[in-house]
Amino acid sequence: MDKYGILKKYFGYTQFRQGQETLIDAILSGRDVLGVMPTGAGKSLCYQIPALLLPGITLVISPLISLMKDQVQTLNQAGVHAAYINSSLTENQISKALALAARGVYKIIYVAPERLETYGFLSFARQAEISMLTVDEAHCISQWGQDFRPSYLKIIEFLRQLLRRPIVSAFTATATEHVREDIACVLGLRQPELLVTGFDRKNLYFAVETPRKKDGYVLDYLNAHPADSGIIYCATRKNVDALYGKMQEAGIPAVKYHAGLGKEERRQNQEDFVYDRRPVMVATNAFGMGIDKSNVRYVIHYNMPQSLENYYQEAGRAGRDGEASECILLYSPQDVMINQFLLESKEPNPEFTADDLAAIRERDAGRLRAMNYYCLSTRCLRAYILSYFGEQGQSRCGNCANCQKEFVEKDATEEAGKIIACVRELRGRYGINVVAGTLAGERRAKLREYGVETCQSFGSLRSMGEPSIKRMINQMLAEGYLAMTLDKYALLKLAQKSDMLLQGEQKFVVRETKQEISQQAGQHAPAASRRKSDILNSKGLELFERLRALRSEIAKQEGMPPYIIFSDKTLVDMCVRLPFTPEELLEVSGVGEHKLEKYGEPFLAELKSYTGGAKEKLYFGEVGDAAACLDAAALPSRARGARQKAEFFLTEDAAAQFPYAEKYLAPELAVKLNELRDEAAAKKTSGAEILRRSQQQGLSEERVVDGMRRKFVTKKGEEAGLFLGMRMSKKGVEYEDIYYGKPAQQMVVGWFTQ
Repeated sequence: MDKYGILKKYFGYTQFRQGQETLIDAILSGRDVLGVMPTGAGKSLCYQIPALLLPGITLVISPLISLMKDQVQTLNQAGVHAAYINSSLTENQISKALALAARGVYKIIYVAPERLETYGFLSFARQAEISMLTVDEAHCISQWGQDFRPSYLKIIEFLRQLLRRPIVSAFTATATEHVREDIACVLGLRQPELLVTGFDRKNLYFAVETPRKKDGYVLDYLNAHPADSGIIYCATRKNVDALYGKMQEAGIPAVKYHAGLGKEERRQNQEDFVYDRRPVMVATNAFGMGIDKSNVRYVIHYNMPQSLENYYQEAGRAGRDGEASECILLYSPQDVMINQFLLESKEPNPEFTADDLAAIRERDAGRLRAMNYYCLSTRCLRAYILSYFGEQGQSRCGNCANCQKEFVEKDATEEAGKIIACVRELRGRYGINVVAGTLAGERRAKLREYGVETCQSFGSLRSMGEPSIKRMINQMLAEGYLAMTLDKYALLKLAQKSDMLLQGEQKFVVRETKQEISQQAGQHAPAASRRKSDILNSKGLELFERLRALRSEIAKQEGMPPYIIFSDKTLVDMCVRLPFTPEELLEVSGVGEHKLEKYGEPFLAELKSYTGGAKEKLYFGEVGDAAACLDAAALPSRARGARQKAEFFLTEDAAAQFPYAEKYLAPELAVKLNELRDEAAAKKTSGAEILRRSQQQGLSEERVVDGMRRKFVTKKGEEAGLFLGMRMSKKGVEYEDIYYGKPAQQMVVGWFTQ
C-alpha cells in the first residue's frame, strides 16, 4: 500500500494538505526533516503515514502525558496499533508494552523524553529496529524557544547510543527563524528538508479588547455563546479561582485547571472539558499542550501572555477543525507589570552559565515588549503576528478587530519630535511613565522628586494627555524611532532612526480610531470567516444536529471525546453527500475503512431515517459548491483555479432593482439577492450568511432552550425591522423563524452594496 492508500484507509482523506506530501516524501527517501506548520495543519500525519510505510518502529518524543494519550487513542480508533510509555503506567505495563513492540505489534510508540535515559528503554531501543525518531513540539529543545525543556536535551544522548541512527523528523507550530536554526543544530539534523508552510490560520478572528471590567466582559461573552466550547487563560492561579467562582455564581458550566489543584481533580476537569460535559475551561497556561479538542470555538486571554509565541500557540487551540473561531485578548497595562514580575521570579536553570541566563533574560524582555506592541497596535493584527514569525502577510486581512475598525491617519511627526527631545533632555535615565508624565505636564510627587518641572519639555504635549502619549511612545518603539534598555528598569533611549525623523527624512504617522464599522445601509462589510455548517440550509442544520447527538451518544458509550469519532467537518459532508451505502459513506471526508466498519451502520441508519432514503439538497448553492467549500482548504492553490470570484456584492444599479416585499425569510432574501448579482464577478450569498451577520450585529441570537436550539430577535433587531413568525416545515411541523420586514430588507441590501 502506498501513501495515498494509507491516507484513505486509516485517516479517511483523499488529498494531502499543503506541505504534508513534501515532508512525507522526504522521510520515505531517508532524509531528516524539520516541519514548521500551524496548529491544525496536520503535522501528525507527516510522521504517522511514513511510520506505517517504514519497516521498523517509529518513536515519537512528546512532552505531555495528555498529548500522548490523545494521539494514541485517535490512532487506535483509526485502526493503527500504537502505544505510549510514560509515568502514568506501572513498570509491569511498560514491560508488557515494550515486549509487544519488540514483537512488531506497535508501529508507533509515544514516549516521554525522561524515559529515554532509563536502562530498560535504552536496552529495548538498541535491540529493536528503530526506523524513525520524531520530535514533537520541537521548539522545546531550543533554549531560545518559548517553552524550553531541559529534558529534551536527553534526545541527543539517546541518539548517540543507538547502534544505527534512524531518520530524525522534528515538528513544531511556532518557531522564529532563530529557533528553527537552533532546533536543526541541537538535534544534528543531516541536510534536512526544511518546510515552513506558513503561520496563518485564516479561520481565526483576532481581537484585543480593553474592557473596564474583565470579569463582566467574560461573563457577557459566555452568556452570548452558551452552546460553544472555549478556553479562558489567566496569568495566575488566583485569577483562575476568582473567575471560576464568578462563573459558578452565574450558573455557567465550567471547569478550572492549574498546578495548584490535585492530580485527580486536574484529570477529571480536563476530561469533563474534552468530552463536552462542561464546555468552558478556565486555566493557567499549564493547560492545553497536547489537547487535540477540535471544536474549541473561542480562546479568551484574561491576561496578556509573556510572548507572541505563547499567545499564538494558546490561541491556536481554537478552531482546529477549520471552523470560524475567535481569539480575544483582554488587555490592561497592569498585565505588563504582572508578566515582568513573573519573568523576574522565574527559577533560573542551574545548567546555564551567567552569560546564558543574561541572554535568556534579554530575550524574554524583548518578547514581552513585542507582545505589548501587539496589544497596542492599530495595524492588522494578523499581519503583525505573521511579520513576527518572519512571514509577509496582507496589510489588511479583513478578519481581525483592527481591520473591522475605521481609522484616521494623522501626521504626528511634530509630536514625535517633542517626545525625542524629551528623552534627550532627560538623558535616557527614565522609562515610559516618567517621560510621558513630563510631556503631559503631570505634577505627581515622584516627578517633582526627579525635578522634571524645570525641563523645557515639561507640558509640551499637555493637550494630548498621558495615555495618548504612552501609546505614541510604544508605537515609536515598535517602529524603531526609540529604543529601550534591556534591564528590568526598561529606560527609554534614542535610536538611529531618531535623528532621521528630527531631520525631516521620515514622517511619523499615527492611526486613531474614528468609529467601529457600523455595517449599516450603504456600507460593505469585510468578509468574515464562515463555519462549514453555514453552507447547510435549515433542514441540513437539523440533520447535522441529529448526527452530532448520535456522535455524542456513541462517544459516551465508548468513553472517548466526540471529535475522535468524526469531526464536525465530516458530519457536514455527510449532510451534503447523504450517503446511504457503505461505499458512499467511504467517499465522505474523514471516513476511513476502520471507522466505516466501526461506526458506519448507526450513521447510515440515522441518515436514512431522517431523509426517508431520498436524496435531496440540504445545502445552499449549486451542485458541487458545497463539496468545494468543504475541500478548498485541503486543495493545492493551483487546483482551485487561477480566477476566483469575489465575495457576494451588489452594484448600486443592481441594488436599486431589489423587489421589496412585506416580509422575507433569510433564505428567501438570499435568493432575491443572488438573482441581482453579477454571476461572473461575485459568489452567491446564503440565508446562513444573512443570519450570521444579523447575529454579529446583535440583531438576533440563538440559544439552547430545553435542549432545543431556538432563534430570538433582540430589541435592536426589532427596531431594525426583524420579527419572529411561524412557518411550516415540509413534514408539517410548525415552528418559529426570523422574518425581515421592509426596513430590515433595506438594511440587508445595504450591507452588500458597493
